[in-house]
Amino acid sequence: MTTTTPASTPTTNERNWGAMAHLSAFVQFIGIPAFVGPLAVWILKRDEAYAAQQAKEALNFNISMAIYFVASLLAIILLVGIVLVPVVAIAWFILVIMATVKASNGEGYEYPMTIRFID
Repeated sequence: MTTTTPASTPTTNERNWGAMAHLSAFVQFIGIPAFVGPLAVWILKRDEAYAAQQAKEALNFNISMAIYFVASLLAIILLVGIVLVPVVAIAWFILVIMATVKASNGEGYEYPMTIRFID
């Protein structure tokens, strides 16, 4: 886990949008894919450096985790997935909470295990 410091201190509004970029991944609990929330924030706030950077980070992470989750589901055939599925789900939940807190404090956050689809 890496914490990056933005070039300038983000405003309260930027911090709120940065936190929302991470927190919006929880839309998956109502049946919407987790990457849709961060994608929406990125589209809305791509002109604000801090919010856009946090939204891209959340978007990359949630796409990566979707891939890992599908791979874990497929690994159930080999019985390894029985352990991997809950590990991936718990890691996703904890990391999203951590990123939300960091972003709301104005600290840039980089998720571990993230494939950089959008740079």
